[in-house]
Amino acid sequence: MHIALHLDPKSTMNLQLQIYEQLAAHIREGRLKPGGVLPSSRDLSAQLGVSRNTVSEAYEKLVADGYINAAPKRGTFVSKTMPEDAMSTGARPLLERSDSMSSINLPLPYTGRGSPGLYAPPDTQIRIDFRFGRSDAHSFPDKTWRRLLLECLGGASERITQYNDPAGIPELRQLIANYLGPSRGMSVTAEHVIIVGGFQQGINLAAHLMVGVKTPVVMEAPCYRGAAFLFETYGGKVIPVPVDEFGIDVKRLPDHRVKLIYVTPSHQFPTGGTMSLERRMALLDWAARSGAYILEVDYDSDFRYEGSLLPSLQSLDRNGCVIYLNSFSRSLGPGLRLGYMVVPRDLLQAATTLKALIDNGSPWLEQATLAQFIRNGSLTSHLKRLRNTYQGRRDAVRSSLEKHFGEVAVTGDAGGTHMLWELPGHCPPAIELQQLARGVGIGIHPLHSGTVLHGDSLAGFEHRVLLGYVHLTPPQINEGFARIANALAKNR
Repeated sequence: MHIALHLDPKSTMNLQLQIYEQLAAHIREGRLKPGGVLPSSRDLSAQLGVSRNTVSEAYEKLVADGYINAAPKRGTFVSKTMPEDAMSTGARPLLERSDSMSSINLPLPYTGRGSPGLYAPPDTQIRIDFRFGRSDAHSFPDKTWRRLLLECLGGASERITQYNDPAGIPELRQLIANYLGPSRGMSVTAEHVIIVGGFQQGINLAAHLMVGVKTPVVMEAPCYRGAAFLFETYGGKVIPVPVDEFGIDVKRLPDHRVKLIYVTPSHQFPTGGTMSLERRMALLDWAARSGAYILEVDYDSDFRYEGSLLPSLQSLDRNGCVIYLNSFSRSLGPGLRLGYMVVPRDLLQAATTLKALIDNGSPWLEQATLAQFIRNGSLTSHLKRLRNTYQGRRDAVRSSLEKHFGEVAVTGDAGGTHMLWELPGHCPPAIELQQLARGVGIGIHPLHSGTVLHGDSLAGFEHRVLLGYVHLTPPQINEGFARIANALAKNR
């Protein structure tokens, strides 16, 4: 362990006292924490290039003054209680801002319009939370994942101790390309696949490629605000275009040149609608005429409970204008931070270069484990089980709403991991119901709060609630709605 000490041989203060004063200052000002371990006198003398006796004498004075404790055969530690004379001086900042510094014109950081909304600190008052963006912890294949991870560690030394392809390890990219053929109707090669750190990094990479100051970016309204806020960090100008049950309203797209359009066609966030095939073709035609790239965020396509999934926009694209983005956040878990993009040929070199500049590639071990998980058929089996589980929980939401509220008005429940609930007439506005529910330990989230931007573009948005449900068991789902209904009854 090295400690930041600097000895000045030209100082009038002897070396022992310099060591004492600097260590005492480190302790007083909190850089060395109570109970923290100090290096041995031998190690510190070697670090500073002084005799061991010099360090030992400084340590003895620190012990005598109550700053440190020496435990035979165990080591030397910072005292858990501060000496009284040290406490009276108080902690002092290492550098104090001078008056002359106040006139320096330092650039202000980007503060944006608030948090993207996917992470929220735990609320101890909430017992059952219908928050979007969570996966079912009990469904994670931990035994299989642990076994595959250990297998990968067996030969990891060479791969971990060197830089890997920033676009991702070749075996994982090939397996993803193979998977996208039958599952999404896409004919792609591994060359076009880039591994990213989840959806947010994929959106970031697309923004870095396409968005500059005042660049017009079309987005669905309502939409995921984490994407909109990110485009704004690059100086982009977000142009909201309303959605209906068939996705973004193509007839209301701007007639001027646009560089990028962000859409979620398989399961629109947050309404849950699916873009019709007719509208997909119209959107591709508009993009070709406008010279726009389409960022297709296919975040919920693994989960379809009714009907067949429509072809991805990328599979219908004949002009090389679709950037496809997906992730394993919904199928395995957002904590894994692994996703992938399929990039048109004209963007490949620029996208791979930018990926290298951003992080020099995603962590090798997680990629290798995921590749094994796909290769041995575990992903296919896992998704099949997960669809059955999530469909059962979707059905539990429907039946519980009908049981406790008498009527069910939801959209987006044909697939995905969330739905939009339109509150019945006897309920107060969503923001009031949220407070009432929180009082009985239940978390619900109005459309116009949390992760959603432009929620007010939907008619009756004040009475709509975004329900994430796949992380909750049927008994928890029923208990959650029962508590809300009981609280409503008592509040009348």
